[in-house]
Amino acid sequence: MKHLNTFFLSSLLVVLCVCSILPLSAQSTTNMYTVISGVIVDKSNEDPLIYANISVPNTNLGTVTNTEGRFSLKIPDSVAVKEINISHIGYKNYTFSIQKGNATDLHLSLAPAITALREVIIHAPDVREIVEKAVEKIKDNYSNTNNLLTGFYRETVKKKNHFISVSEAVMGIYKQKHSASYNNDRTEVYKGRKLLSQKASDTLAVKLLGGPNLVIYADVVKNPDLLISNEAMAEYNFHLKKSTIIDKRYQYVIAFEPRFITPYALYIGELYIDKESLAITRAIFHLDIEDLDKATNMILKKKPKGLRFKPTGVNFIVTYETEADGFTYLRYIRNDVEFKCDWKRHFFATKYAVTSEMVITDRQIAENRIPWRRSFRKYQSLTDKVEDFQDPNFWEDYNILEPTETLDKAVNKLKKKR
Repeated sequence: MKHLNTFFLSSLLVVLCVCSILPLSAQSTTNMYTVISGVIVDKSNEDPLIYANISVPNTNLGTVTNTEGRFSLKIPDSVAVKEINISHIGYKNYTFSIQKGNATDLHLSLAPAITALREVIIHAPDVREIVEKAVEKIKDNYSNTNNLLTGFYRETVKKKNHFISVSEAVMGIYKQKHSASYNNDRTEVYKGRKLLSQKASDTLAVKLLGGPNLVIYADVVKNPDLLISNEAMAEYNFHLKKSTIIDKRYQYVIAFEPRFITPYALYIGELYIDKESLAITRAIFHLDIEDLDKATNMILKKKPKGLRFKPTGVNFIVTYETEADGFTYLRYIRNDVEFKCDWKRHFFATKYAVTSEMVITDRQIAENRIPWRRSFRKYQSLTDKVEDFQDPNFWEDYNILEPTETLDKAVNKLKKKR
């Protein structure tokens, strides 16, 4: 199937290949800023809220919480800001008033929202019609101007329960208007760093889908061939689940699954669609790995001879946010790939987990396209483009996705071994 094969010709992620340090001409920033940081939890049980959206009203600034509910947002002093807005699927919005100076170590609670709308039974053909209408409304709900996004990208590799690679970068992402092909979009590295295990046993030259260009190919709205083109939708059954609320707006939750067996692996997941505007606000899906050969062909690009590869999970999260101009923009993408590898002469397989995630932290109208000579190519690895972990103030006033406590400890551990 053409639309699936096209997606998996994305940039390659080297699971781990120890390489030399390459210098990078970093983009410097000089703005003074205010830091707002803390943790966001469920008011009823204090559970951390993952991927909660934090945005600055009347600006394009924003971020999301990490898997521990933590966030940090740096707001330039040149931006007049009195509050930040926090939203999460299934919860009431929360507005935090900003006083003069930094506000760190915040503990903010969101109350669950009660979906009071009467549920309407919609038959299968009508459910698909909702998705089809949402696709038709893309031209109205998403900006038809060229945009230059700023994003923070992180990719990590775990071997068993230990991190063996951490790479991070602030990226520029050129997104052409939605009426143009996603193949015209480009990314470039502004500034980045890496930390790799030096153990020879941690070196595994396996190339998978992923890398910073994930933000191009996994954007289901800009790349409808992935899930919502007419060709793709013909291969899925759709059914309606219980409605929910995102940012004070009611959402259709539409589940999808393969309707018949195909020569290639398909997806299982959910689409979230705004009931009023029909904007696609979220997609959560995973690759059907019941047929291991099909799943392997989808995600594996290269491996050493004699190595046996078995995927155990391939998951995606893609979220969007409606901004002050009324258009909906990409906010966050995450891809998790889990697999096992063993050599034919070994008895036991080793577990690996690769996580790639990108949060969009700013946006502006693009005056020019990212030049080809600076763009990140699909055959490149991020570790070939960035510096080594050294400077604790490396990110300056760039906005980044907060690392988890586990990742912080892993970074310190890897540093000591170098």
